[in-house]
Amino acid sequence: MTEPELLVHKGWTFRFRPARKKPGRLLVLIHGWTGDENSMWVLAHNLSADFAVLAPRAPYIESKGGYTWREIQPGSWGLAPITEMRPAVEKLLAFLDDWAPTVGLGTSQLDLMGFSQGTVVAYTLAILYPQRVHKLAGLSGFLPEGAERALAARQLAGKSFFVAHGRQDDMVPVESARRSVNILEASGVKVEYCESDGGHKVSRDCLQGMEKYFGRN
Repeated sequence: MTEPELLVHKGWTFRFRPARKKPGRLLVLIHGWTGDENSMWVLAHNLSADFAVLAPRAPYIESKGGYTWREIQPGSWGLAPITEMRPAVEKLLAFLDDWAPTVGLGTSQLDLMGFSQGTVVAYTLAILYPQRVHKLAGLSGFLPEGAERALAARQLAGKSFFVAHGRQDDMVPVESARRSVNILEASGVKVEYCESDGGHKVSRDCLQGMEKYFGRN
């Protein structure tokens, strides 16, 4: 992957690598808690150059350093309910809809790759705007609180997601991923699940599985 360009647009800082040829599919890399626009590029290194790849910096500053996709409310740490993730999703979509057309990209169908908290953002976007998600990879993350109830309408039925998690993850227990997979499958999503012996990261085997997943139409 060529070095992505660092850009700024109406308050958003992001890295962008255009597709080899137009029109390209837009893949959005959504970093985790305390990450930034540089955090996810290693995971997309081997993806097809037919993707236009964008990695935005989350809109909120995290006091521990880096950036976050939600403003923590008292008593809600760790729960990440849909209501608290929705503002970031709305901000992200507004940014994409405003910027993408300036480089000839559409945003009606997005490919998403989220890591940790970024996975929660990706899932929330898919729940709220199912028609706008083509493919989704949820890495070392979990569904937002309230997802099971929200997905009861089966609005994601027929879509294909890739989920990866490490059994030794000490930040997001693997049980969270397994529960998420069960909920997604019960709602009609076709899940490719890769579980490894690693920690809070993506194993080589799961990374290769994700690359194959995104390589299929």
